[in-house]
Amino acid sequence: MMSALKLTNVGMRFAMNSEGEKRHFQALNALNLEVNRGEKLGLIGGNGAGKSTLLRIMAGIYPPGSGTVWRAPELSIALLSLGLGFKNDLTGRENALLAAVLQGMSKSDAKRHLSAIGDFTELGRFYDEPVKSYSSGMRTRLGFATALLLDTDILLLDEILAVGDQSFRNKAREALSQKLTEDRTVILVHHAENAIREICSRVVWLEQGQVRGDGPAEEVLEAYAKAA
Repeated sequence: MMSALKLTNVGMRFAMNSEGEKRHFQALNALNLEVNRGEKLGLIGGNGAGKSTLLRIMAGIYPPGSGTVWRAPELSIALLSLGLGFKNDLTGRENALLAAVLQGMSKSDAKRHLSAIGDFTELGRFYDEPVKSYSSGMRTRLGFATALLLDTDILLLDEILAVGDQSFRNKAREALSQKLTEDRTVILVHHAENAIREICSRVVWLEQGQVRGDGPAEEVLEAYAKAA
């Protein structure tokens, strides 16, 4: 199979100040991981295991502190996370247009997607309001709809399927399942094992910034449950 992402000996640490003393937190440590095109991969692990840091490195938001990251250059990639924002002074519609163009779509094609994106978000009049007025949930709805409806090749999802009321969560999961074509790569961080089972065939278990388990979803989830 052809690779979509490949990480080799990736390390990442963050500076921390505690009572005036400089310390470092090692988020990732000599991590090796390869993700094939079309794979549906779940990332599990406790708080501080390195899951969100890993997604940000995959997306190119963080450069790795050490090691190398390779991404298939012809594939578009999007990270959806509550911690990520848009250009605050632009409206939701303008941000959706900008995201589409940055992903390589022509402006005319991007404009044709804007109504569908707005309908999916259920933002109503707020779609044409500045994003600085949005709640974190509204931002995530916009990001989810933009990435999903623009057919991003690689989707990195960081706990975003739990956003909104139950009706929207069901809608988001149904829309995602319909978009899970064989050639679309999905990497999902989610606290609910049922969501991992439903979407992912392979699971990687992170612990203290390293891979502790990697294999079929049921096998890794069972080992993780026993360890917990």
